[in-house]
Amino acid sequence: MEPQTPGERPYPVSFAVEYPDRDLNRLSTFFRIFAAIPILIVAGLLSGGGGTTTHWGEHTSQVAWGASGVVFLPTLLLLVFRRKYPRWWFDWNLELSRFLSRVGVYLALMDDRYPSTDERQSVTLDYDYPDAQNLNRWLPLVKWILAIPHYVVLAVLNIAAVFGVIAAWFAILFTGRYPRSLFEFVEGLGRWYNRVIAYSITLVTDEYPPFRLSP
Repeated sequence: MEPQTPGERPYPVSFAVEYPDRDLNRLSTFFRIFAAIPILIVAGLLSGGGGTTTHWGEHTSQVAWGASGVVFLPTLLLLVFRRKYPRWWFDWNLELSRFLSRVGVYLALMDDRYPSTDERQSVTLDYDYPDAQNLNRWLPLVKWILAIPHYVVLAVLNIAAVFGVIAAWFAILFTGRYPRSLFEFVEGLGRWYNRVIAYSITLVTDEYPPFRLSP
């Protein structure tokens, strides 16, 4: 994928996962899908229903159209008609995205610590609170359409990530380590996914996401 060129301004959404330079828990890894059931129930309750489902690697999140899940439609309407982005809506969207990313990282075997509902742990996801007056008021109406090429590419890469996580599962069971190349690929996919969500769903930036896995 296209690397960032020297001097290029970084995209205003940062995502990173700390590489576990240690032996991962083999028992936790072996039973990961079962151990994750309670936190997946919590994530499902927070995400709500009546929305669209998106996938990143082993990460599944719900984007709802109302008060639960990511606040999308109310934000869109307020940006279009009032050019405002309430701070508490932003904080909710960011913290929910962080939590779902931690769940995704746990399912992808990148961390053997159980996902916290509030602590950042090994996952960093950040973007700045936007000045709604500087955002294009009409662009939110079509961002989800403009992002369709990303959805297509991410769907293909998601299939590769599933096989990568399966390979990592065997590697951890036999060696205790997550192969760094696979780790960086799944991390990059999470970075790409969160950039697209920030652009088309949480609506915090008008800058079109780059087609790359790298920072």
